[in-house]
Amino acid sequence: MSSLQPVRGTHDLLPDDARRHRKVEETAFACARRYGFGEIVTPIFEFTDVFARTLGETSDVVTKEMYTFADRSGESLTLRPEGTAGVARAFISGGLAQSLPLKLFYRGPMFRHERPQKGRLRQFHQVGVELLGVESPLADVEVIALAWRVLSELGLASKVRLEINTLGDAESREAYRNTLVAYLSQFRDALSEDSRNRLDRNPLRILDSKDEGDRRIVENAPLMSDSLSPAAREFFTQVTDGLHALGIPFILNPKLVRGLDYYCHTAFEFTTTELGAQGTVLAGGRYDELIATMGGPRTPGIGWAAGVERLSMLVGEVADEARPVSVIPMGDAMAAMVVAERLRRIGRSVEMGFSGNMKKRMARANKVNARFAVILGEEEAARNAVTIRDLDTSTQDEVPLAQLEEYLGRLL
Repeated sequence: MSSLQPVRGTHDLLPDDARRHRKVEETAFACARRYGFGEIVTPIFEFTDVFARTLGETSDVVTKEMYTFADRSGESLTLRPEGTAGVARAFISGGLAQSLPLKLFYRGPMFRHERPQKGRLRQFHQVGVELLGVESPLADVEVIALAWRVLSELGLASKVRLEINTLGDAESREAYRNTLVAYLSQFRDALSEDSRNRLDRNPLRILDSKDEGDRRIVENAPLMSDSLSPAAREFFTQVTDGLHALGIPFILNPKLVRGLDYYCHTAFEFTTTELGAQGTVLAGGRYDELIATMGGPRTPGIGWAAGVERLSMLVGEVADEARPVSVIPMGDAMAAMVVAERLRRIGRSVEMGFSGNMKKRMARANKVNARFAVILGEEEAARNAVTIRDLDTSTQDEVPLAQLEEYLGRLL
């Protein structure tokens, strides 16, 4: 029955998938802690205005992709499509302006009504960081360095490349906006309907258009780098010099933009060629005006978010770090359960062989990649002992029950 299938654009995380996801999330969090970031957990849904303000009323996410609904009191609520807005809202509502600078890490599910494809789901997962309260370009360097550290420790350094650009300061963006509108206005009739609507309100978003006709027009558009103020140019130079100093490789991508007005200065993406069209695995940028746009005090910020599904596809198979011990009862099953519980109490992962003959239970032990099998048959029980079989070498010893924990402790 179709009603018993996962909703389109969602999927179940079975143990192998969940293990990869956990590897990505825990690696990211461990790295973030090394850089001084603490974890923040925001609600999965917020008042719709939180996202409408931050993502822009004309953005595709707001107009086409958000899961928005009215609750029983008539309030408009939205499942979070991304993490930054919720963190910014928490900063304002929590009165955290006195705690700056703030370094925050988040993880969890996000929701967008997009066309599902490889690496892109309607319920997907992200890890991300936000550094609030630091205007220095050193903050940009540190945040990018953290991203590079996460990807490196996942073994992905050779599979991704860092693309970086500057969006300049307010003066630069105003100059670029005027130049860009003058260029695009020549092609107004050839632009897609969405881009025509954005031409006067948010022309930078046209640079992100997926329409093939728009892309051909944008190909020859003027570059932001031609409109940079001296201050913006110096800011970006300090960022790139910092990346050079840390040995982080990057390429300049003058076409890389963020379409919303509160983005400024550094924009960056880590991309790969191994996932088809969904090439971006981690993206971020500086947003010094975001919190002010939401009604809070002007607070500089920079951050990034990474797609856990896409990263886990690149990571590939992940083995359990701690291989279990398989307890196999061939006599008194309850006595074997007592043995299993003894091992669990000292921190061992134990797989209980519940049923089947010896061959089937050993096959199960091998399937779960057990390191040792603890066999408790009638003869062992009579001698108050167990047989411990090394499943890697096929050797075995009989061990008194009283010495079980000590014996396995030496082996493991």
